Amino acid sequence: MTASDAVEEPGAGALKRPEELRSHQWYGTDGLRSFSHRARTRQLGYLPEEHLGKPVVAILNTWSDINPCHVHLRERAQAVKRGVWQAGGFPLEFPVSTLSETFQKPTPMLYRNLLAMETEELLRSYPVDGAVLMGGCDKTTPALLMGAASVDLPAVFLPAGPMLPGHWRDQVLGSGTDMWKYWDDKRAGLIGDCELAELESGLARSPGHCMTMGTASTLTAAAEALGVTVPGASSIPAVDSGHERMAAASGRLVVDLVRRDVRLSRILTREAYEDAVATVLALGGSTNAVIHLIAMAGRSGVRLTLDDFDRVARTVPVLANVRPGGRHLMEDFHFAGGLPAFLAQLTDLLNLDRPTVAHSTLREQLAGARVHDTDVIRGRENPLAEEGGVAVLRGNLCPDGAVIKHIAAEPELLRHTGPAVVFDDYRTMQRTLNDPGLGITADHVLVLRNAGPKGGPGMPEYGMLPIPDALLRQGVRDMVRISDARMSGTSYGACVLHIAPESYVGGPLALVRNGDLITLDVEARTLRLEVTDEELARRKADWTPPPARYGRGYGALYTEQITQADTGCDFAFLSREGDVPEPYAG
Repeated sequence: MTASDAVEEPGAGALKRPEELRSHQWYGTDGLRSFSHRARTRQLGYLPEEHLGKPVVAILNTWSDINPCHVHLRERAQAVKRGVWQAGGFPLEFPVSTLSETFQKPTPMLYRNLLAMETEELLRSYPVDGAVLMGGCDKTTPALLMGAASVDLPAVFLPAGPMLPGHWRDQVLGSGTDMWKYWDDKRAGLIGDCELAELESGLARSPGHCMTMGTASTLTAAAEALGVTVPGASSIPAVDSGHERMAAASGRLVVDLVRRDVRLSRILTREAYEDAVATVLALGGSTNAVIHLIAMAGRSGVRLTLDDFDRVARTVPVLANVRPGGRHLMEDFHFAGGLPAFLAQLTDLLNLDRPTVAHSTLREQLAGARVHDTDVIRGRENPLAEEGGVAVLRGNLCPDGAVIKHIAAEPELLRHTGPAVVFDDYRTMQRTLNDPGLGITADHVLVLRNAGPKGGPGMPEYGMLPIPDALLRQGVRDMVRISDARMSGTSYGACVLHIAPESYVGGPLALVRNGDLITLDVEARTLRLEVTDEELARRKADWTPPPARYGRGYGALYTEQITQADTGCDFAFLSREGDVPEPYAG
């Protein structure tokens, strides 16, 4: 079954009667408030017969003029509305925060939880029975699903879709991945300003998110694996007509879910999250998915840990030959069969009897899925890598864990010992990286600290530290780099990320000194600072906490409430257990 086809009713008992709809308490009673609500709905231009007794569907739209990943979602919202009307529902579109990965500073990760909070409170406080969540740019997928899971209404996620492949001369370009590659070529003197100007025009040539297996594609694939999208939705190119058909199908589907009272808690189970982890690892997906899936699972009452990722990674092969770990792009992946065909290669590793929003079981959803290009979607007999694309590291430098996307690193660096060159913040690194006096060689380990959840602030994507210009000119294209930051899912290299606890709160990364030896051993899953425990204790006793980043505002709330990377970087007050009463609409 494809994303543009009709979807099977998953079945959850008797259909809801109109008076059982959540929106009924706003519109359907005999009280003054319902009279007022109906009058104001007439003010909006709707007759009572257009909405009374019908499922009210919120369309949460992250469209904005400054988000190129979502610039087409204004049109797609109209297709969702068409589908809702066709199924007998009443659609209402709500603009929500856009979180543009490209433009929002210091990082949209600072605002992921703000969108999650906005989603939760909007769905709770308005007269809606279900929702279509429109996102795709990196942080929007987890934020929308975190908020919706906390409210637990019927919901369908609508992925924004990848942009078309880029082109420059005879090269097919992948956004992000080739940006880093050619920028390094420019710094190495291999191309000039004219070539770079041409690349600017060819790198991103349509609406949609990155068409590599970056964070956006990884997380929309995870959403589909979780079972909250129309089947096949996650890889449809943003400008393909199939994307509009999928949007209309999402609108029809959510009305059916409301009538059957199929809430997100029925879909987002422990088994669903286990399958999403396996999917991300088999895709060779972004390390960012580790943080986001842990946070999403927490909102669903499921405890997911770094150890779960490492355990699954040792049993799951990488089967997606997609950049940055492979060769192809998301449009190739889509026409090779998309996620249904991909998951059909992993059925022995998946929980096939769990429900999705579109089918009674995942088994039914994958029935008949076929691979049309076995180089793009590999079979188990010909994997891109024998183990999943992300490894979890432990050691005295990261007692609460760290991650590395080892399939995107030079193999000879996966076991390496070298002296540290330490940068206390990103700006200092930018200013001093090329100082000849530092004497940086390819054997050194570049260390960036104060770039974590609190220190960044917001844990920016600084983790792919640049290689010094002099080394680039010598042909060096990878070095061991470690930080408490994240990196773009389109990035590559031997970059150790998400070190927890972060340096800003006194984690061991704060105690590293220039010249200290650091040992990375991916096979052994270890990251170690070659310093005695006694010396580390002395350094910790001398450590002074840095000053607060924010004196007031959202940044102060963020700093007070944010958790560390290993627990998902959610707000403590949002991730804890506790009841929230339904609003009284009478």
